[in-house]
Amino acid sequence: MKKILLSAVSLLLLVSCSNDETSTPTNSATTAHKHHRGCASHEVLEQQLRENPELASKMQEIERFTQNAITNGRLVNGKIEIPVVVNVLYRTAAENISLTQIQSQIDVLNKDFNALNSDFNQVPTIFSGVKANVGISFVLDAVYRKSTTKTSWGTRDAMKKSTQGGINPTSPTTKLNLWVCTIGGGILGYAQFPGGSSATDGVVIDSRYLGTTGTATAPFNKGRTATHEVGHWMNLRHIWGDTTCGSDLVSDTPTHNTANYGMPVFPHYSTCTGTPIEMTMNYMDYTDDAGMYMFSNGQKSRMLAIFASGGARFSFAQP
Repeated sequence: MKKILLSAVSLLLLVSCSNDETSTPTNSATTAHKHHRGCASHEVLEQQLRENPELASKMQEIERFTQNAITNGRLVNGKIEIPVVVNVLYRTAAENISLTQIQSQIDVLNKDFNALNSDFNQVPTIFSGVKANVGISFVLDAVYRKSTTKTSWGTRDAMKKSTQGGINPTSPTTKLNLWVCTIGGGILGYAQFPGGSSATDGVVIDSRYLGTTGTATAPFNKGRTATHEVGHWMNLRHIWGDTTCGSDLVSDTPTHNTANYGMPVFPHYSTCTGTPIEMTMNYMDYTDDAGMYMFSNGQKSRMLAIFASGGARFSFAQP
């Protein structure tokens, strides 16, 4: 297991662009390989860092607070229930997804974040000691719909702004806003990490990959795209740290070479230091929906830390 990176310098290196890496343009999503998961959260974060130099310092402070909260055990007591506002932007009847499909996604979030998913018992023995019941629940608060002429929205947050044809977020400091639309470019979804502007805070999911019914399309038809993106919204990084053998700032997840796709055969060994067995079934990898079914205890601690007093999402933990 890798050690948590504690320094602000390490965090800045993690979230900043590197000349040795190819970044995804944020005005149009990069085309993903067929049947490969495409999450633009890291690329959107990089764009926000370029546009707002103060965001890096804010995120460094969130990271210092997070590590301190984890170390000292100052986490929220009791159950956190998060109201979810779903904003549907549609051009076609298929994009105007049903309430049944929306509720199926809320049901998946409640199962995945409370270890009630039926595949939780498939977690391999080697990881059984760290598999987590996060203990956060979700309730559908409202659904807003808006007809549009746009064929795709990209990843520049246009769907979150009424001035650009989208829908403004509702009470973003106390409600999780989830936009459902056609993103384009093979991107399944993306999220805003803690620390960004409340005017754009929330999660975006392509209508073809939300929930478990209706337009939900295999192999991403089990609602895990939203589970993955809500993980980002709660301050989780991709399990490979968005670089070869990188760190996700969690102590109990193995070091991964890079993203895994499809349905990897267990055990899948990393070639990073120590050649650990990769946790390919973790929600923060890129495997198919059927291939991901766990968070780790370290990820749980990291998520709960943002809801602690003084944390970036403390307002969500209030009655």
